[in-house]
Amino acid sequence: MKSSKTVGLVLGSGASRGWAHIGVIRALEDAGIGIDYIAGCSVGAYVGAIYGSGSLDSLETFLLEMDGKKIFSYFDVVFPKSGLLNGSKRVQELFSMHTDAQNFSDLNIPVMMVATDLYSGKKVILKSGSILKALRATMSYPGLFEPVPMGDMWLVDGGIVDPVPVGLARAMGAQVVIAVDLNSRIVSRSRSHVADISAGERKRVQKKAASEGQNRNELVKKMADYYENIEQSLRQRTSGFLHRDTNTPDIIDTVMTSVGIMQERITRINLAVEQPDILIQPRLGEMKMMNFDQIAHTIEEGYIGAHEKLADIHNLLEIKNG
Repeated sequence: MKSSKTVGLVLGSGASRGWAHIGVIRALEDAGIGIDYIAGCSVGAYVGAIYGSGSLDSLETFLLEMDGKKIFSYFDVVFPKSGLLNGSKRVQELFSMHTDAQNFSDLNIPVMMVATDLYSGKKVILKSGSILKALRATMSYPGLFEPVPMGDMWLVDGGIVDPVPVGLARAMGAQVVIAVDLNSRIVSRSRSHVADISAGERKRVQKKAASEGQNRNELVKKMADYYENIEQSLRQRTSGFLHRDTNTPDIIDTVMTSVGIMQERITRINLAVEQPDILIQPRLGEMKMMNFDQIAHTIEEGYIGAHEKLADIHNLLEIKNG
């Protein structure tokens, strides 16, 4: 049954925790809940744009088949410029391997993203033009990725000012807003008694994606082979430059964790002011921001978190089960 109310899905920032958004979307799909608008920040904007282009199967297959640690190695060291990493080329590869969409107008579902003007500190809404440039901006962790020039502004990660942009979904016209916050400190629990992503479902997704784009899968394999040793090289180069003691956190973990702590505090304040109708907080508190090797677990926790809210969502949408 289709609800007469429009639904806005807000996908928050969270680095490697961002793959939980895939699980959330899968749970909503399984429950027959359609999404009319998407508001995203950082990795949430990336997953939202992929989903909005109709290519979530391809992304999920890519992530589950690939060693998660290699994901981070898709970015080039530019140290010591204005950021440790340059994401322009790699973000383009990681997006374009899954979809041919180039502009916001190419998406099947309207998507808006948030970034931050580095100098004024104001929130910048990205909703037209190049998706890739917008993604580079909203995903640009300060100090880690280079800022992105846009007009007379230099843009960095939207999570600096609005990690879970609920207000943006409201402005788009959503009557019911479902928000996903990845910055809570809630840790995972035993999953023996809760909904799970079955192996059969995962195989179904992989089979569908393979049948729809064998050439694209071949490209993924070639790229994975090419970048296999880059992450190790990245760590060695940054550690060597800084003469870092192996017992201390490395610079990348330090930057990511510090930004994560800041975003958690900002999220609490913002959600108290702009409250969503449904708040989903996957239990990922034990994960560091750079745990890219726990993809299946992260997706599963997103699925579980959304599944637990389905009754409340159905009530808001006035949809009857069965």
